[in-house]
Amino acid sequence: MSGHADSKRAIFLALGANFAIFVAKLVAALFTGSGAMLAEAVHSLADCGNQGLLLLGMRQAKRPPSHEYPLGWGRALYFWSFLVALMLFSVGGMFSIYEGVHKITHAEPLKWPWLAVGVLAFSIVAEGFSMHGCMQEVNKARGDRGLWTWFRETRASELLVIFGEDLAALIGLCLALLAILATMVTGNLLYDALGTIAIGVLLIVVAVAIAREVKALLIGQGVEAPRRAQMMAFLQARPEIDLVYNLLTLQMGQDVMVAIKAKMAATPTARAMIEAINIVEADFKAEFPDVRWSFFEPDYTD
Repeated sequence: MSGHADSKRAIFLALGANFAIFVAKLVAALFTGSGAMLAEAVHSLADCGNQGLLLLGMRQAKRPPSHEYPLGWGRALYFWSFLVALMLFSVGGMFSIYEGVHKITHAEPLKWPWLAVGVLAFSIVAEGFSMHGCMQEVNKARGDRGLWTWFRETRASELLVIFGEDLAALIGLCLALLAILATMVTGNLLYDALGTIAIGVLLIVVAVAIAREVKALLIGQGVEAPRRAQMMAFLQARPEIDLVYNLLTLQMGQDVMVAIKAKMAATPTARAMIEAINIVEADFKAEFPDVRWSFFEPDYTD
């Protein structure tokens, strides 16, 4: 079964790693003139900003409900996650492709190529450390599900974004290293340009995949299927309930809203039925602490 992941830990790990990598790659890009290196530096800087936006989203999501926002600000996290995906597409992907095309039409020789190789090796280690921390949290969340299944089903948009960014960064660094090594061995600057374009394509693919999943959360998804099955099993096992007609859930950031329609067991009075509903709701929220709002409709037909 899946557990609780610490998304903030993964974000801070990525922020620290990306800032260190940005500084190292920017210095190397200025010395070597590598387009692939410059693209990676811009990617790391964009990642730093992206992680700041995710932290802002997590902070906004904790704002309490009000008359104007009766269900709170939980879904604000989805907005910021979607914005990060757009930035990854534009600032990261499109800029890298532009830089690669520019290198093809205006080829410039590499300077200090071994410095670039050293910085990329450092960056791969730092990004690998960040990716390791991210995977620890992802593994807590996905339980026994496959990685792709978790990616498609998760409701933790901030962890989804960090995972996508770290994966793209790690692969992009390897592409940049291969591009520079190929340029050093052959003397053909085309490899550097093609490496830059490949990084851009990679970032766009990852950004589109993230945006697609976050879009579903913005529209309004329920809880993950295993979680809903647990909720249904809990309700069906309650002696106060004869039959569960419907269970509607809505993910609201880290909180959940639930609406239940059920046939209650026979009670001597209406007051007794209301008390039974209150007991079920209290126990339900104790069993599922992420449920912040619950609405219970007793009925005798669906």
